[in-house]
Amino acid sequence: MPTQALSTTAPQCSVRRYSGEYASHAHDHVQIMFALDGHMDLNAQGHAAFVDTSCGMVVPAGLTHGFLAPRHTRMFVLDVPPQAGTERLKRFAVTPAIRQLTQMADIANALAQLLHAPDIATRRGIDLTRLNDALDAALHESWTTERMARLFYLSAQRFHARLLELCGQAPQAYLRTRRLDRAQALLVMGMPLETAALQVGYRSASALGFALKRDRQSGVRVLRGR
Repeated sequence: MPTQALSTTAPQCSVRRYSGEYASHAHDHVQIMFALDGHMDLNAQGHAAFVDTSCGMVVPAGLTHGFLAPRHTRMFVLDVPPQAGTERLKRFAVTPAIRQLTQMADIANALAQLLHAPDIATRRGIDLTRLNDALDAALHESWTTERMARLFYLSAQRFHARLLELCGQAPQAYLRTRRLDRAQALLVMGMPLETAALQVGYRSASALGFALKRDRQSGVRVLRGR
């Protein structure tokens, strides 16, 4: 299996784009990473794992791993020599403070913060593309949190917590955003309000009109004007 060596003993950080499947490999340096956009599924010596915008990972030097990333996945990656705190595969929470590290010029300080980020247990990931496709294909249907959770073999409670971590919205708020986005697009194209309401899961034109004013501060006339 190929081994990649770090070209310098100094830590190096970068933002990298990934797309597709990468064969199992190992490298002589430690890799610390989390997603800025998208997610990455990994197989680390036979153990399934993932990295996304709420979960980062420390990959120890010499650990054989392969990964799969959808198009346009963007990762913050820190390559460092082996040192204390990097001996084992570790998953850590990507807090708001951690996200700010992408703007930090002091790599040593960034490394210290990443190594002291709170550990998190292994959790099943949520593929937002899969979720969006399922919702968008049937926005007119009833979508309980339990139904969304079943797409990922999660309990409603765990799905709620993971989605909130991942994108800052609870499941029903996320669903409402998808419905209103679609409704706005349909109204701009000239679809009658009553028809648009039924297509995106609102019981009446007045219910959709109220939701648009409350959440988007936008009326039908304004949307028609666009």
